[in-house]
This record gives sequence, C-alpha cells and structure tokens, in this order.
Amino acid sequence: MALKVQGTIFPAPNFNPIMDAQMLGGALQGFGCDKDMLINILTQRCNAQRLMIAEAYQSVYGRDLIGDLKEKLSDHFKDVMVGLMYPPPSYDAHELWHAMKGAGTEENCLIDILASRTDGEIFQMREAYCLQYSSNLQEDIYSETSGHFRDTLMNLVQGTREEGYTDPALAAQDAMVLWEACQQKTGEHKTMLQMILCNKSYQQLWLVFQEFQNISGQDMVDAINECYDGYFQELLVAIVLCVRDKPAYFAYRLYSAIHDFGFHNKTVIRILIARSEIDLMTIRKRYKERYGKSLFHDIKNFASGHYEKALLAICAGDAEDY
Repeated sequence: MALKVQGTIFPAPNFNPIMDAQMLGGALQGFGCDKDMLINILTQRCNAQRLMIAEAYQSVYGRDLIGDLKEKLSDHFKDVMVGLMYPPPSYDAHELWHAMKGAGTEENCLIDILASRTDGEIFQMREAYCLQYSSNLQEDIYSETSGHFRDTLMNLVQGTREEGYTDPALAAQDAMVLWEACQQKTGEHKTMLQMILCNKSYQQLWLVFQEFQNISGQDMVDAINECYDGYFQELLVAIVLCVRDKPAYFAYRLYSAIHDFGFHNKTVIRILIARSEIDLMTIRKRYKERYGKSLFHDIKNFASGHYEKALLAICAGDAEDY
C-alpha cells in the first residue's frame, strides 16, 4: 500500500553557496545572460541549497536573486528559474494566488494542489500565503469559487485529513454512503460524499473504495464520472486518484497538460517543480508505463530552447529516455 517514491533532485555534494552565488552573479551580469550556467546551478541543487545560495547572493551583491532573475529573464524560462527559488509552501501559495487573482480562476491549479497535499503541506502553504500576500487562503478560495466545488476545496484547505487511521467496519458503512450519494445526488449526499473523501485517511479510503467496488460492482472513479460533472466531479476524481497512486495522478495530469491542452506550460512547470524532490522520478516511471512514451521525449517534442533544457534538467532525464 505505501508506495516507495523518489524525486529527481537531490542535495549536491561539496556544496558551496558563496561560489554558486558568484557564478550566478557573473551569469546575470551585462546584456546577455549565461542561461546554461543558471540551469546548471539551479536545477542541480536541492531547494534548501538554493535558499542558501539566495542568502549568499544577497550578502555578496546586496541584491535579491529572485528580483534579478525576474528582471533578466523572460517567458516560461523565467517562470521555471524563479519557481525553483521558492520554498515548497511558498511555491504552492504563489501558484494558488496567481490561479485566483487573474481574470478567471484557474480551477485546475486549485484541484492539482489541494487534492494532493498532505495536512502538513496544507498548513505550511496557508501560512506562506498569509505572509506573502497578506491575505487569507480560505477566504480567497471562498470568494473565487462556488457550489459543492467550493465546499470541497474549503474542506481540503483545512488540512484535517486523518493520518494512518483505519477501521474496516466503518469502511463498509462509508462505502454505502458513497454509493447512495452516487444514486441520489441531493445536496446533502454531495456533502456526505466530500466529507468522506476529504477527511478520512488514505489507508481508510483504500478500504472504502474496495468496499464500494464490492457493493456497486463499479469503480469509484467511474461512478463519480457517471454521477457528477464540472469542477466538482474533477476534484472528487483527483482526490480518489491521489489516494490510489499520487505519482500516477501527476503522470495523468502531465499527459493531459501536454497532449490535450497543446502543452499547458503553467501546469507542466508547476508539477515538475513541486514534485521534483518528492516523487518526480516515480511520476516519470508511471508516465512511461501508462502512455508508452517517456515524459522526457514528450517535453523534448513540445518545448524548445533553454526552457526545454531547464525542464529536462529537472526531469533528470537519461539516455534511455530519448
């Protein structure tokens, strides 16, 4: 049940933040900009090391590294390099803020982040959001979304999922509730459905989904797809997929971002950066198993220039991936 997962970015050995800061300073000087040097340093250090480089950069040059990257770089390459500089909770907060403050709300970003993060990650993300934007994440979600989609997001953002707890007797009961919710679809049933999916532990939900299959003869995801629609349905499915196999969920999200949306840059960048030290190597494996082509190959096909180089470096592709 517990998946062994692996990232693609690890702490660099013999790490010297001052030397890295000076190399970056050199790369960012003058008119041109040594983008290869930026890629070589920033994608080959873990997040904690990058934060130390930013501190060293500040003390050597008296300037903010993120500010300099924003000023000197442009387009998607800038988004990647700047994204790598945020601590994970701040990066999630940054992505959520931008998903909500534009002209329209980018619901898929809210789904990707809130359906997949642990209680601890959600707690830190809320804190970071408040610090960075002097705003309350719950209130912003409340004002930018609506209906049962909103109720489910509001439940997830509280970060109150049970951890590790299982009760087989209760699993059969919960499965019955889910089955009824798929039959009757009243407001009350939708609320019960999302309460179970947002608050029970992953281990408990595994049991619930097995019981659901026994009772209904149907897979949980198929049942949700059949009974509900819109962002509410997408969010529920995302939660179920994350419970079952989080790397497989992200492989699916990457595949659809690349193939169904003609390379949806924001989604690809966000997933690669956010999962790079958690499970990106495992996501690559799932991608290959499920879709026959490697993630490396698909990125090569759709992206170009230094942007492509940076994404491939985060993917940590190897020769057999071509």
